[in-house]
Parts: sequence; structure tokens; C-alpha cells
Amino acid sequence: MLVLMNPLLLDTQICFAVHATSRALDGVYRRELTDLGLTYPQYLVMLVLWEREQVTVKELGAALRLDSGTLSPLLKRLEAAGFVRRERSVADERSVVVRLTGEGDALREPASRVPARILKATGLELEELVELRGTLGRMTRALTEAAS
Repeated sequence: MLVLMNPLLLDTQICFAVHATSRALDGVYRRELTDLGLTYPQYLVMLVLWEREQVTVKELGAALRLDSGTLSPLLKRLEAAGFVRRERSVADERSVVVRLTGEGDALREPASRVPARILKATGLELEELVELRGTLGRMTRALTEAAS
């Protein structure tokens, strides 16, 4: 059991450790994604689309844990760049479907090199990164439940 001498020290806070790591990771992604013409949030949208080919805005928001107010400007910029297309669903006109364009699909191959460069930048071995991702996933699920 971890016993903290002073639980109010900044360096003992898990929230700060995750925040600092996230900011550092964002910086590396920013550098890696520049040549693709994507921001990190846009890259996340593209990852979902490369996996599923098309999704509704609602499904995309659920996958990325983003609300429509955050997602709409992202999609608008991706559409303006020619990477995605948004269309009303034929089955349900209240729903908007997001699809990859040919240009968006063409980014898949150069983007496939990003994860290896991120792994190298972390200084971790693949096994360590996989374990960390699992730990963070469990932590996210527990925190989501605790916040409900």
C-alpha cells in the first residue's frame, strides 16, 4: 500500500501525472501528424473511420467520448480538407453519416507509421505500453463509473 507523506504535493497527484503525460504525448503527436495535415483530434476521427469506413456522428461521438459541440467543428474541418464526407442517413434523416473520401483513405498508409514512432518516443517497450494501455483502460472505466 502506497503511503503518501503529504497527499497535497503536486508530484503525488495521479491527475497531474496523467495530465503531464498527455501534454507531452500531444506534443509528439503534433510533430508526427503535421505531414499528414491532421491535428491529434482529427487523427482520432480518422482512426475510427479507417477501422469502420463509415459511422454516424452519434457513433463517432461515443467512440471518441466527445459531444457533438466538439465533434462538429472537427468534422467540418476534415470535410473542408477533403478527407471525409458528411451526409444525411437514407435510413434515418435525423442521423448524419460520416464517410472517408479517397483522399482520407489515402492517408491510411502514411498514418500507419505513426504508432511505431510514438512507441519509440515513449521510451517504453511494446509490452510495457500494452500493459499501460490496459491499466489506463481499467482506470478509465472505474472513473467513468465513479463519476456516474
